[in-house]
Amino acid sequence: MERLTRTVLAAPKTILIGAFVLLVLFGVYGGGVAGHLLSGGFEDPHSESAQAAKILENEFERGGIQVIFKLDAPNRDVTADPVVARVGQRLVTDLKEFDFVQQPILSIWSDPAAAKNLVSTDKSSTLIVVPLAGGENVAPGHAEDLADRFAGETDGVRITATGQGKVFADTNKQVSKDLFLAESIAIPISFVALVLIFGGIIAAALPLAVGIFAIAGTLALLRLFALFSDVSIFAMNLATAMGLALAIDYTLLIITRYREEVARGGSRESAIYRAMATAGRTVTFSAITVGLSLSGLLLFPQYFLRSFAYAGLAVVVVALLGSLVITPALLAVLGDRIDSGDLRKPVRRLFGRPEHGFIPVEQTWWYRFVQWVLRRAVPIALIATAVLMVLGAPFLSIKLGFPDDRILPTSHSSRVAMDEIRADYPRKLGGEVTVVVSGSSDRVVDDYAARLSAVPGVDAVTSPDGVFAQGRPIAPRQSEDRSGDHRVLTVVSNTDPLDEAGKALLAGLRAVPKPADTDVKFAGIAASTEDTVASIYRHLPWVLLWIAVATFVLLFLFTGSVVLPVKALVLNMLSLSATFGAIVWIFQEGNAGALGTTATGFITATMPILMFCVAFGLSMDYEVFLLGRIREEWLKSGKTRADSDHAVAFGLASTGRVITAAALLMAIVFAAMIASQVSFMRMFGLGLTIAVLMDATLIRMLLVPAFMRLAGRANWWAPAPLRRLHDRIGLSES
Repeated sequence: MERLTRTVLAAPKTILIGAFVLLVLFGVYGGGVAGHLLSGGFEDPHSESAQAAKILENEFERGGIQVIFKLDAPNRDVTADPVVARVGQRLVTDLKEFDFVQQPILSIWSDPAAAKNLVSTDKSSTLIVVPLAGGENVAPGHAEDLADRFAGETDGVRITATGQGKVFADTNKQVSKDLFLAESIAIPISFVALVLIFGGIIAAALPLAVGIFAIAGTLALLRLFALFSDVSIFAMNLATAMGLALAIDYTLLIITRYREEVARGGSRESAIYRAMATAGRTVTFSAITVGLSLSGLLLFPQYFLRSFAYAGLAVVVVALLGSLVITPALLAVLGDRIDSGDLRKPVRRLFGRPEHGFIPVEQTWWYRFVQWVLRRAVPIALIATAVLMVLGAPFLSIKLGFPDDRILPTSHSSRVAMDEIRADYPRKLGGEVTVVVSGSSDRVVDDYAARLSAVPGVDAVTSPDGVFAQGRPIAPRQSEDRSGDHRVLTVVSNTDPLDEAGKALLAGLRAVPKPADTDVKFAGIAASTEDTVASIYRHLPWVLLWIAVATFVLLFLFTGSVVLPVKALVLNMLSLSATFGAIVWIFQEGNAGALGTTATGFITATMPILMFCVAFGLSMDYEVFLLGRIREEWLKSGKTRADSDHAVAFGLASTGRVITAAALLMAIVFAAMIASQVSFMRMFGLGLTIAVLMDATLIRMLLVPAFMRLAGRANWWAPAPLRRLHDRIGLSES
């Protein structure tokens, strides 16, 4: 750290010019990143449903993501009106001209047998269901192109585009709008808060400058990652939020320590060296901890989750680079001018208040407050733990599901159309389950189809040769639902694939004995949802183990203790369970108006683990800040029980103001995401805001000092072999 600081201070202006050039390059390259990112990535590509979808796509050219055209003709019967028929038939004919449109296109004109499912109960509207090739990566773009071309009004018939493909496309556009809105909210409010914290305009501008550098650099890296891997567009939200939040956090810690050293009477150059040797090193440890937590997302097969690992690792690296290089360079160039524009001086003169000089830590309010907590450690620990457990209780009833159009606000045309379909049509869309049977004869497949049709909740099952209901054939059929040794069965049902009835139907179908020597795979919304949730649960233990072991090892290397890492893990889990309890209570159960979103009775399956990794990393961020100062004071002491209490009080008092300020600023950044119009990103913003504030208050101000008081000198215990190992390879701020 000293060598890095010496290099920066040798040519600070050159460093800043280079950083500005990099910022421009980042901005040029990363400015158009949204056009290179994707809106899907929720499915496990190795799951049974995903493999079935591949077979349907490659062998049958069907089963793609759908765009649905809803034709409305008020006060007319769409099944008999010749004008509606002419408009609909022309639309079907035009759609067949596109290479990416798969067959069959379902409409009352191309498939009269489907009329009862594709006409509203009052017969004033009908649907044209169009499957699109390209999967979730390409199909949404095709859906957008078709909607732009065909949506509108023709001969009094209103045509609206909706369906999964259009919802994905609308979500892409909405995320970009939300991102701009969140930045427009977070940056000015953060600047005002920084002015209040630092007292001066110049000092307040430094963290924002590093934050903008971190955001631009991360977006550029995301575009680079998109050249080699699928990257979700939702990762941009994390890139901007964490870029600003971490850069402010890290810069705030360094500048605060720098000012502290100047107030002690040191020269500004020596203050920079001291700040970087202490706070700079802590920032580095903190960044590694956050990076390790987010890297756990790489273990998931869903690229939606992996994308957040890409964004998180990129933002940690760029924010750390900016903090360790740009911050000391700015401090060196500005010198005394960093305190110019200090708004506190005229305010003090106005009210006749004296200037504040250096105040010893032991005389601060923070030190007295921690001493008060230490004297009441047992009741505070019990009460705070009970509060967190009560807040976390709703988390026990969490239900995971798959996002649909209801993630969009009710004003979006695609959402409005889907709401109308749910209300006005007798049959649930997406209730069908597609079964791909490989390696069997037609007779065996038909026998299997008959047995599937006997499952409760099934209306009918179609095979290449017939239609079956209630366990017996009801009509012959000749179709192209066979290719090589693959046969396709379609299970028709009126169940909602996302509710409990849909799950029960799928379980019943999968429980039917499969034909011998055959491979059977289920596809459809219900199967995709179940496979996604199962995949998350299957990978979750490994992710949690990785995060726990990596965090434990790093904190052991940082503190030399095996007690403090365990304490940190337990308290963080306790805090996060309370955060998830609030999320379930609001967004799953619909309390507090579901915060302006639509409560669907479940949480989007990928969000809890994403929130856990991000929130856990950020909470460990503050843990490192705090333990760095506590350990620094502990090492200077005689290592008695009283010295341990003093070190806890001194460390928390030294960092209490900066951690609280950092948490407030980070909460502002994440709270700006609550303005998002995509429901699970609003949930993401609220969850992280709660997690950060709870961690900085209930955990850091109450539970940490209480538990460290109860542990006493045992806080620093480690077995002799590990103690010797730490003496050889341990990390230190000294």
